[in-house]
Amino acid sequence: MIFPSTTIVRSVNNQKRVSTQRTFLFTNFLEISSAYSYHLMILLNFICYSAYIYPTWQLFVCALTKCVECSSEASELADIEWDNLGFGLLPTDYMYMMKCSQGGNFSKGELQRFGNIELNPSAGVLNYGQGLFEGLKAYRKEDGNILLFRPEENALRMRQGAERMCMPAPTVDQFVEAVKETVLANKRWVPPPGKGSLYIRPLLMGSGAVLGLAPAPEYTFLIYVSPVGNYFKEGVAPINLIVEHELHRATPGGTGGVKTIGNYAAVLKAQSAAKAKGYSDVLYLDCVHKKYLEEVSSCNIFVVKGNVISTPAIKGTILPGITRKSIIDVARSQGIQVEERFVPVDELLDADEVFCTGTAVVVSPVGSITYKGKRVSYGVDGFGAVAQQLYSVLTRLQMGLIDDKMNWTVELS
Repeated sequence: MIFPSTTIVRSVNNQKRVSTQRTFLFTNFLEISSAYSYHLMILLNFICYSAYIYPTWQLFVCALTKCVECSSEASELADIEWDNLGFGLLPTDYMYMMKCSQGGNFSKGELQRFGNIELNPSAGVLNYGQGLFEGLKAYRKEDGNILLFRPEENALRMRQGAERMCMPAPTVDQFVEAVKETVLANKRWVPPPGKGSLYIRPLLMGSGAVLGLAPAPEYTFLIYVSPVGNYFKEGVAPINLIVEHELHRATPGGTGGVKTIGNYAAVLKAQSAAKAKGYSDVLYLDCVHKKYLEEVSSCNIFVVKGNVISTPAIKGTILPGITRKSIIDVARSQGIQVEERFVPVDELLDADEVFCTGTAVVVSPVGSITYKGKRVSYGVDGFGAVAQQLYSVLTRLQMGLIDDKMNWTVELS
């Protein structure tokens, strides 16, 4: 609601006036900054009444201060059921968009209201899959400030992927600043502490029209966000995986090592079949020997035996996960030995623990793995000791509950 622009503030002796335009701009500012807060509506009425008696700009300054004081944390949050967040899209307020031509550089982008975008039917991303995406999260601290987790790593990974997919990419600074702007514009959608996170999805795509097979003539960088809870329906309870030994996620020399959109379409067939049988997801093997672990559909895999954690080495067919990288660093800082190597599927048979990592899942314990009809269980009560230790350190760091000695987080006030 915008109050009538005909309000004229007068002094008692009717000599001093504040212009109609100033009153309108001020009331409009209050409306936007407070998101229609009930407290501010009452306060604004008070201003309009009191201004007849106290015609001074100090009144407006005091009123604005009161606005900030009266605006509670609850009034700044979106009105949704924070206790029932799943991992699905909830439309928010704003998205960010920036464009450039082939061979050019991205210039400053802008925030737009969240909504559909327009693409030519011959856009490179629609016809030839020339697209990448990233995923990262923002968390709300107890003091109300917001934390980003390693956004520069996502920027670097997008640039590496863009080089493989013949696309220009934003600089690291452009990427990080765009993420900051988008999060702050949607800050009322960042869940309260402990209720989830704001998932941030940057996209880079060939948006220009191209009929013959070639790089698109124009590119769009876009960021949208959505509040999310746990990725798997099990929450942090153990998930159940099945090993896929016929279909493969990636091949040597292909694009398995970058976050291109086509990598994920390729896993849908096996994943759908697995979920129809009651499994949580699929664990893929290498396509050459068909015996070495690669990764789950959208997350990396770790195998624990004694005080040693083993994970498949990055060799071009496995995505270099940022959570994967972080967990390895946290584990080593905790005195745990980590080996990045070829991990035979047979090592799953006598492992003490198995867990997955990823932006969406963070750390997810594996309760069982089924391979060629044989099911191996690792416990049904939750995290194993090693996974629990790593999960606790990483999530407390992400949420600002412990000192960030790694310098991984970026705080937004």
